[in-house]
Amino acid sequence: MNQNRTPLFDAVRKYIDDDVIPFHVPGHKQGRGIKELTEYIGEKTLRMDVNGMEDLDFASNPTGVIYEAQKLMANAFGAEQAYFLVNGTTSGVQAMILSVCDPGSRIIIPRNAHRSTIGGIILSGAMPVYVQPEFNHELGIAMGVTAENIRKAIKKNPHAKAVFVINPTYYGMASDIKSIVRTAHMHDMAVIADEAHGAHMMFHDDFPLTAMEVGADMSAVSMHKTGGSLTQSSVLLSRGSRVSEESIKQALGLTFTSSASYLLMCSLDIARKQLATRGQDMLQEALDLARWAREEINRIPGLYAFGHELAGQPGCFDFDETKLGVNVKNTGYTGYQVESLLRKKFNIQVEMSDLYNILAIVSFADRREDVTALVNALRQLSLGRSENMKANDFAIPENPEMIVTPRDAFYNGKKTVKLEEAAGEIAGEMVMAYPPGIPVICLGERITQDVIDYIKLLKQEHCQLQGTCDPNVDYIRVLGSKSTEPEPLPVQVPVS
Repeated sequence: MNQNRTPLFDAVRKYIDDDVIPFHVPGHKQGRGIKELTEYIGEKTLRMDVNGMEDLDFASNPTGVIYEAQKLMANAFGAEQAYFLVNGTTSGVQAMILSVCDPGSRIIIPRNAHRSTIGGIILSGAMPVYVQPEFNHELGIAMGVTAENIRKAIKKNPHAKAVFVINPTYYGMASDIKSIVRTAHMHDMAVIADEAHGAHMMFHDDFPLTAMEVGADMSAVSMHKTGGSLTQSSVLLSRGSRVSEESIKQALGLTFTSSASYLLMCSLDIARKQLATRGQDMLQEALDLARWAREEINRIPGLYAFGHELAGQPGCFDFDETKLGVNVKNTGYTGYQVESLLRKKFNIQVEMSDLYNILAIVSFADRREDVTALVNALRQLSLGRSENMKANDFAIPENPEMIVTPRDAFYNGKKTVKLEEAAGEIAGEMVMAYPPGIPVICLGERITQDVIDYIKLLKQEHCQLQGTCDPNVDYIRVLGSKSTEPEPLPVQVPVS
């Protein structure tokens, strides 16, 4: 296929060039009805914000230019089918689970899966079989799952419908997905992959293998994260006959909007063309920058920029080097503090932080001067450390026991209790540090004192916690019928 083509983008450009008189939504009518935004981002951008019609195709049931653009996307990624997503990879993950699972069926999932996975389980009524990821105590982070632990889970659950894989993790660790696919398919189980952080990996040989390359059945890919498209635009990929196209379309029909953004879909069309035609050279530049940064950071006292040397350790079969994770444990700072200092003192915003690490994403759009600024900022922060500073020791809790399924917990009656008094209760909502969006506690799991202490520690470090009705996470909803009502939130008085 001619990967230089952009059929959807070309059709939208023609619509604009034809100067069509719009009597259709959106109501701003090519930006004329929202002048302040038009003046800031440009008239042409707002004129691209159109709706489905014959010459622009219909996203819910494409047969024209969107269909052509999706076929080009599938071809670029080595898939048979591709479906544009405008609600992020979250909708793709949920559609994958809905496509392969029936109510009550089992699905094998890493415990460090994103919150969207739990949403898919609730929607489908599936029963999760959690596999514990490996844990790197030096870095204080979860790695991937091992192929051996997946084999054990398959042996214990021979009637499971599917195996869910994260490829790669937020920090860049990739499991042995080829072996996992082989084992799962031998037991007639589908393999579906969350590749939110791996959109670029197909287009350069120095990255881990992708789900489509090793014969997985479905994959949800965040093109906006590392592929160059606009935020919220992703792709669902599929191949083979194990999961029917009808099942996928039916699942997407439950979660997909009927008013898909043409700005987002055009960005997918253009980003695919760029990756397919120039990705090798562009990604080589990104790798060169990331490798240079690692070398420089590892010369700075107290810092450790981990990388491909982790490959071969349990839970890390391969590693994505554009994930520039830096362990700051031996500086005496937490990762949260380093993230804050970088923003406030050096005007640098990293992707995320945790208690021990910061993570910077290096893409083909980064410039040498920007990566140099990050390295120099870390060097200056290190100069402020004392030789007497000791590494902070934080207790990372064991993964909690699942008492009831997430779906049952979602629909059961709930009560609200103080966080400090929740030990022994069954969680009626999730608590997540976001990013990365991995639940500290999931619906239906037993809350332990270790979990409570860890949440309090995250609050103390001003981590962004999400998932609870109480935004301050002083209270948590648990299964039951009587509530301890939380104190009302203070009224925010606007300052004039």
